[in-house]
Amino acid sequence: MDIPLPPAMKHTSRTLLAAALLFAASSGAFAQAGADFKRAPDVIYGRKLGVVLTMDVFQPAKPNGHGILFMVSGGWFSAHQSINPVMYQPFLARGYTVFAVVHGSQPKFVIPEITQDIHRAVRFVRANAKQWGVDPDKLGITGGSAGGHLSLTMGTQGRAGDPNSKDAVERVSSEVQAVACFYPPTDFLNYGQTGEDAVGVGTLKNFKNAFGSRADTEEGRRTFGKEISPIYFITAKMPPTLIIHGDADKLVPIQQAESFVDKAAKAGATAKLITKPGKAHGWPDQINDITSLADWFDEHLRGIKPKK
Repeated sequence: MDIPLPPAMKHTSRTLLAAALLFAASSGAFAQAGADFKRAPDVIYGRKLGVVLTMDVFQPAKPNGHGILFMVSGGWFSAHQSINPVMYQPFLARGYTVFAVVHGSQPKFVIPEITQDIHRAVRFVRANAKQWGVDPDKLGITGGSAGGHLSLTMGTQGRAGDPNSKDAVERVSSEVQAVACFYPPTDFLNYGQTGEDAVGVGTLKNFKNAFGSRADTEEGRRTFGKEISPIYFITAKMPPTLIIHGDADKLVPIQQAESFVDKAAKAGATAKLITKPGKAHGWPDQINDITSLADWFDEHLRGIKPKK
């Protein structure tokens, strides 16, 4: 995903940026034969601290009545110019309406604040689903890396709205019905191996700004790391979840996906891992694997069984 990084991250996050560029470059394979769609840019879904939160809505020519929220996020940084319609073609071709969500970025906002943006985005789509011809009870969510983390956070921690809120959007649920994502961090306290701390330190030291001041002390990291790690919120009621992850990923170890899927299975939830042998944090033809995400949504949102 071609996510431009803020100046402080450019020289320290080359692995993430390289993966992003590979993913974006691979999208050319779909550019010539894409599905027809219409685009509504800069739809405002919320405001906070003087910041307007927006999403672009992509409606296919032949909608199937289901919606997918796509997290425009890398390193918990988000930008409107990183919205790439080509990446949504596998979804649009099958009739999904795609909501490309731009969230508040680090370093201005930290992960819990960014997470609140995504709760708001899901609620906004649900509250306005009729406008786009989307079933409010059939929403999927997807993203890669930080976008995958945010997707899993919604999958494990989507919650009911506040019936007493004056805001109609806040009165509806932020729950999603299916998750499919790429190489997400899932457990910042056991990152790659048991006991490995990555709460803005170690492997993720270059992303410290996303974790904020609570990552300044070991005690703070222990409590904060648990709060922002999706693995600690798995229940049997978690929506069906697919993760695609390369086993040569150095930035987000595949252990993150393996442990998440294993714990979900033990809890009685539906979860699947597709391992990409030899692949790192992004790969040149990754765009082709979006088809697998679309298959997952077909099965778990539309009830279409995969072809054998």
